[in-house]
Amino acid sequence: MSSCPNIAVVGATGAVGVEFLRLIESRKFAFGSLRLLASPRSSGKTMICGSQSLTVEALDDKSFENVDIAFFSAGGSVSKQFAPIAARCGCVVIDNSSAFRMDPNVPLVIPEINPEAAILHRGIIANPNCSTIIALLPLWPLHKHNRIRRIIASTYQAASGGGAAAMQELLDATQAYLNGSEHKPTVLPHPYAFNLFSHNAAIDLTTLYNEEELKMMRETHKIFNAPEIRISATCVRVPVLRAHCEALNVEFTDPISPAQVHAWLKNQPGVRVIDDAERNYFPMPRDASGQDDVLVGRIRQDMSDPSNSSIAMFVSGDQLLKGAALNGIQIAELLVKRGLGVVAA
Repeated sequence: MSSCPNIAVVGATGAVGVEFLRLIESRKFAFGSLRLLASPRSSGKTMICGSQSLTVEALDDKSFENVDIAFFSAGGSVSKQFAPIAARCGCVVIDNSSAFRMDPNVPLVIPEINPEAAILHRGIIANPNCSTIIALLPLWPLHKHNRIRRIIASTYQAASGGGAAAMQELLDATQAYLNGSEHKPTVLPHPYAFNLFSHNAAIDLTTLYNEEELKMMRETHKIFNAPEIRISATCVRVPVLRAHCEALNVEFTDPISPAQVHAWLKNQPGVRVIDDAERNYFPMPRDASGQDDVLVGRIRQDMSDPSNSSIAMFVSGDQLLKGAALNGIQIAELLVKRGLGVVAA
């Protein structure tokens, strides 16, 4: 891997694609060339990255010639079709969709947790689900000190998780509601303004968990390499424009205290503790939006556990940043630092 790789962004015009471009500039990610790729309807559009004005190209089978790293954020069907093509061209794909996350031959990477997994890539590296990343970043240092036995997660997921179209639908629905007019949802299945509803992912009719909940459960097992952890999740879409929140109830192997949690999180990269009980000030999406760190607070003993082995906490993180584009950029930085190009299968 060159220290100045040629890169491409697939899905460049979407909400996450825009964040990729912003991060490439703000983090001074050095590149030789940058190619913006999207569907034919976006072809010809002009976008800015730093001082460069770039024209969006239509994605096709030849888009990855002479590309070293490609950031994919255009949905699972696009990834399934084009990621293998890119890998065969010698390009390393960092895929933000769910297409390859549970493939045993594809590493699922959060750089602060399992950077060594990236070494094993065969041309494709998966970015975890946004809710998984936001939960696991603060849980990992705790798990290292005191093994986690069980996680109960309840998520409060913003419109940003549904992309730019869902964010616009929330704005339009809210404006219509305030004007006293009707707004028919077209992106999400239910009215969004001043409402919340079960996450719009499909329900698995065998388990009755939805796909978002199952992703959190399965991806945690893979990233932590701990299939024995018992996990249950309830994922809810809330009328917040950007940044997800999660209530986490975590049972550990041994007794644990809030003071220990504070100490173990104090210097954890990517985590910032916001836990001011006197002012009743804790993580909020308005504070997490636009921030790289996952905010953690409401750290307290679970009084229902007489063994004192359980902790409750509340976290918030920007779904478009650490939940998506930032994690992908950090994976690319790791590849460049370690010179990890495509490894033959």
